[in-house]
Amino acid sequence: MVTQTVEHQPAPSASGWLKRYYFTRFAFSAAWVLIAISVAKSNPSLAAVMLVAYPAWDAIANFIDAQRSGGLRRNKSQLLNFIFSILTAIAVAVAVALGSSLNSVLVVIGIWAGFSGIFQLATAVGRWKSFGAQWAMILSGAQSALAGVFMIFMAYGPDPVGIANIAPYAAFGAFYFAVSAIWLTISDARKGGLRTAS
Repeated sequence: MVTQTVEHQPAPSASGWLKRYYFTRFAFSAAWVLIAISVAKSNPSLAAVMLVAYPAWDAIANFIDAQRSGGLRRNKSQLLNFIFSILTAIAVAVAVALGSSLNSVLVVIGIWAGFSGIFQLATAVGRWKSFGAQWAMILSGAQSALAGVFMIFMAYGPDPVGIANIAPYAAFGAFYFAVSAIWLTISDARKGGLRTAS
């Protein structure tokens, strides 16, 4: 019984990596949102670069995280997220290069957000047993899937769209990553306190 408990306890380095990973993703998303709503919304060239960079960054982040967590073969949801994010970055780059409307780009981003949210949710559920403190990532994944549907509807609406329409999605992502990092830090501190007391 004792052996089984230890088996599911993550190594301190693994837990430390996950906290750094969440904090890094929070920092990137927060910076992306600030630039999107302050500069990029009136700078089409910068907006185009940022629209490609967002799914590309998600692909890189998922790849690195999966590599630190046993590899892509052991983390199927992150493998799928990595592949889908790469394809999305390419699709957005092609759409921008061909001069497609931002409505079309928003549809592509919306589809990506939907699937990415499902994959993120699956990753968080898989990590719950080992790390705990994954409820924020589960909520983030579910909300991302819903946001994707909302963006697609928005793209077909009468109002003009732009990078500012994606900023709230990225802002919620930043919030959930920050919450996950802080919650995991508190959880680890409590476990450390219990180990010290025992």
